[in-house]
Amino acid sequence: MAAGAPDRPHCRLYLITPPVLPAGGLVEPMKAALGGGDVACVQLRLKGADDDAVLRAGEALLPVVQGAGAALLINDRPDLARRLGADGAHVGQDDMSCAAARKILGPDRILGVTCHESRHLAIEAGEAGADYVAFGAFFPTTTKSPPSQAAPEILRWWSELFELPCVAIGGITVANAPPLVAAGADFLAVSAGIWQYPEGPAAAVEAFNLLFVSGPTAAPW
Repeated sequence: MAAGAPDRPHCRLYLITPPVLPAGGLVEPMKAALGGGDVACVQLRLKGADDDAVLRAGEALLPVVQGAGAALLINDRPDLARRLGADGAHVGQDDMSCAAARKILGPDRILGVTCHESRHLAIEAGEAGADYVAFGAFFPTTTKSPPSQAAPEILRWWSELFELPCVAIGGITVANAPPLVAAGADFLAVSAGIWQYPEGPAAAVEAFNLLFVSGPTAAPW
């Protein structure tokens, strides 16, 4: 970093798309959200959608997301991420192994792994080649039915022992996010907290960024 350059925030925003594709598509809502401030990455998550729908949405979003300096990740489907030329994929414990996902993605794309509240799963994911581990859910969420609830302490434990970035996910809002930032989360993964924000997605992104206190440089993506 050049002398006198401002520090990047320690924690950054990881934006998850709405669980159901809006009638008008995702492009305009995404442009609005990305216009609100810094976003590290966007995860395209369309549960139950067929491959063609995911590919069409991904093709439309890719230039918008990358044009804003963010990475586009595809939920559950490393194969579709590779077909799209997306920046990476995120897999859950019930999707496929981290090693299998890495084999599909290749060495250069981002791979994230859901680890719930398990320290053991997180260590395994890191050893298997994940680029980040995701802990949660931290709060009740209407986006999905999480199998477990995590406490902020797991973020503190991870960040003190490992350099691999950690993502906090699950019911996160502007109001409840500060303890997760303080505990050492590198990224906050947020869906409803952005799309259902009363003043709109751009205002939500701006509000989250105001929470992020300058600190150690975050992961480059």
